[in-house]
Amino acid sequence: MAHDLLTALALVLILEGLLPTVSPGTWLKMMQDAARLGPRAIRWVGVTFMLAGAILLQLLH
Repeated sequence: MAHDLLTALALVLILEGLLPTVSPGTWLKMMQDAARLGPRAIRWVGVTFMLAGAILLQLLH
């Protein structure tokens, strides 16, 4: 199980690094836009991503 978690973490890190590597200007603009959002909006984005990930995980298994 630890191996699976580390594999998942490695994939997240790879995906998180793609946009700043390929298009740093776009990434910077997205971070600036995100900084203007309030905590409630950021929380909703996080919840939405977690739910999407959980649903995808269920579909894959």
